[in-house]
Amino acid sequence: MTEMNEYPLYPELPESGREEAQALIDDFKKKLVDAAKEAISNLYTDVMVHIESDSWMNYRNEMMEGFKDYNNRKVQGEFDFKTIRKQIYKDFRADIINDLNQDMVDEIQALKTQLEIERNFNRER
Repeated sequence: MTEMNEYPLYPELPESGREEAQALIDDFKKKLVDAAKEAISNLYTDVMVHIESDSWMNYRNEMMEGFKDYNNRKVQGEFDFKTIRKQIYKDFRADIINDLNQDMVDEIQALKTQLEIERNFNRER
């Protein structure tokens, strides 16, 4: 004769309980899969564009820093920016000088405008 334990550690579910538990698990799995699909879809459609463009911008900024700073060892260790700058200067020296001159003309004009604004402001006081 089998003895019934008053406090069984692992009670057996009746068949209807097993079916109900399995239905809850199946429903949970379906909802979890649907949520994962939606989250992944949102990641690809809403976020990936920004991650990709942000990565490209970071790479571009790192490249630009190498072009701008002769002593940028962090970047120059990976790329030979000094050689690139020398070649650009050799190939485009006249264009660079013209651009720098135009930059100075633009800066002078902006400073003249700013000075005129300051003079007018001080006259009105």
